[in-house]
Amino acid sequence: MTTTAAPIALPADWRDFLALTKPRVMTLVVFTGLCGMLAAPVPIHPILGFTAILCIALGAGAAGALNQWYEADLDSKMRRTQGRPLPAGRMDRQSALHFGVGLACFSLALMYFAINLAATVILAVSILFYVFVYTIWLKRRTPQNIVIGGAAGAFPPLIGWAAATGTSRCCRCCSSP
Repeated sequence: MTTTAAPIALPADWRDFLALTKPRVMTLVVFTGLCGMLAAPVPIHPILGFTAILCIALGAGAAGALNQWYEADLDSKMRRTQGRPLPAGRMDRQSALHFGVGLACFSLALMYFAINLAATVILAVSILFYVFVYTIWLKRRTPQNIVIGGAAGAFPPLIGWAAATGTSRCCRCCSSP
């Protein structure tokens, strides 16, 4: 009688953790966050601007890591994603989960203490939307997941705007009670 043991995850290195953050997606998020910041009607100090963009990048990386943690079973079945750290067996799921949650918490804490509450709240909503609405709720249920989940792409410019202005309101009409 032959038994098949579950593959033992090898120790992950820094490249595996970087791969969890989906760097190619992160570049788009950073670019649109920067566009929102630059479009704001007020300037932002360069160090604060850099910090806000860093927080946006870390938040996007956290969402990507949590997405890969949740979808490791599907990723192992698709040729395009089989080489990712979890399906390839280079990392265990618990490490990916802890990394994603830790990165999310760090990005939110840094955004709150260095930038402002408005940007922090929008960043938190964007991470939660990507993980719970797009990844967990929509992705396995409907082919429309990419259309509805595409709303997550609207968050980074809003976060950049809020980082610069301290509010998510774009004009006077939005600020009236």
